[in-house]
Amino acid sequence: MATVLIHPIIYTGKRTIADGYLRFDRQIISVGSFGDFKQQDEDDIHDAKGLTIAPGFIDIHTHGGYGVDSMNADPHAISGSVDKMAQEGVTSVFLTTMTQRPNLISKSMDTIKMASENNPRILGIHLEGPFISSKYPGAQPIDYIQEMDIKKLATWYKLSGGMIKILTYVPEVGWSPHFDDYCQVHQIKTAVGHSDATYQLLKNIDIHHVTHLFNAQKGFHHREVGVVGYAMLSKTAKVELICDGIHVSPEAVQIAYKAIGPDRLELITDSMEAKGRPDGMYYLGGQPVDVHAGRAMTADGHLAGSVLKFVDAFKNIMAFTNCSIAEAVKMTSTNQAAEFHLDGKGFLENGYDADLNLFDKHLDLMATYSYGKLVNKD
Repeated sequence: MATVLIHPIIYTGKRTIADGYLRFDRQIISVGSFGDFKQQDEDDIHDAKGLTIAPGFIDIHTHGGYGVDSMNADPHAISGSVDKMAQEGVTSVFLTTMTQRPNLISKSMDTIKMASENNPRILGIHLEGPFISSKYPGAQPIDYIQEMDIKKLATWYKLSGGMIKILTYVPEVGWSPHFDDYCQVHQIKTAVGHSDATYQLLKNIDIHHVTHLFNAQKGFHHREVGVVGYAMLSKTAKVELICDGIHVSPEAVQIAYKAIGPDRLELITDSMEAKGRPDGMYYLGGQPVDVHAGRAMTADGHLAGSVLKFVDAFKNIMAFTNCSIAEAVKMTSTNQAAEFHLDGKGFLENGYDADLNLFDKHLDLMATYSYGKLVNKD
């Protein structure tokens, strides 16, 4: 039996259908204008008039949520937190690790791999550190920052079962073409973050991804535009943005949107275990974090991830920039799917996975389907 939603507005990631229908089981069977709809005997039809449908969100940078850190030693706990993320519209994730001792990173690779075997929403790992700059550690534990090491990366890649999709590192310290060659061969996207790199260096090595724009990186200066300037001037680099109004002010979000545009921006949460939980003391990468009124802070005053829900990032980008829904869909799903070649993801077209979000007229999230199944809400 196929589920059919009739009369919604559908943003497929490639086109907008004003009065459409969407037929799916685990994958999209057919989508189009309602005028082309032909009912079939096994259709389970639901009237979705007044609703908006868009692809499920893809979060490529999350350290966890709902009481669980992505480096938790229990794969069942990690899988459960990802299931909770689906309630905020996230249907695909890259679980993100922290700068830590090599043995703890190794353990995390194995644990996330095990979690992914039972949870198909876990599509990859974002290795944030440990090859970062002590000048811009952010909330990363400075004592565990390490020099770039292909052997360590290869060990972690093997333990992860090939799940490492993106590596945040600093090209200004110990960079070599051999390191980049390894990443290219193994389809690991190299991202600049927690970095003091100059614009010219980033241009020379042609970095294709920028981690959490404005945060923990060389900022814009009129004599050296740094990582931020590179993100704005690059024609191809995809650029992460934490759209919570805390890590990046609404005005800075507007500047990023105007300078970079919806074809290159990718919204992330950079969330940590306190997301979805009350204010209090939590941990990020083994460090205590005080969460109060939406801010997660380390003892030394650094922002420590976020408690941002992805659906709020989706709404915030439109509120902060006045961008269209179609542009917001690019920044929350289709750009990520295209950059990382996520087969079946990011679009609501025939043959794609039935990962979709339903919104009311206020763009409040009403329901989420993941692989064609309705996500249960608490």
